[in-house]
Amino acid sequence: MNKETIDRIRKFTSDRDWEQFHSPENLAKSISIEAAELLECFQWSGTEYDLEHVKEELADVLVYCRNMLDVLGLDEDEIVNSKMKKNEKKYPVEKAKGNSQKYDEL
Repeated sequence: MNKETIDRIRKFTSDRDWEQFHSPENLAKSISIEAAELLECFQWSGTEYDLEHVKEELADVLVYCRNMLDVLGLDEDEIVNSKMKKNEKKYPVEKAKGNSQKYDEL
């Protein structure tokens, strides 16, 4: 996410004095709720969905994730790269390529 977008999210939150509601627990709940609303877009069909609605729900998830990063003082690149390093070990290409099984079943 670029700095301009991050600053816009932070300003939106600050202008409304919503930081007081942004505990890690509340943000985790909000991420889960918005992710469920995203999933609802595909409830009856995986091929027939409203892309604009999907984009709105996905944006809500991303905004709450950005808020969670701020509250916890985390850097998204750092935590994503750390997790990718672990995933690369758990899912080596030679075992996982074209296979949807969980790492302990490979």
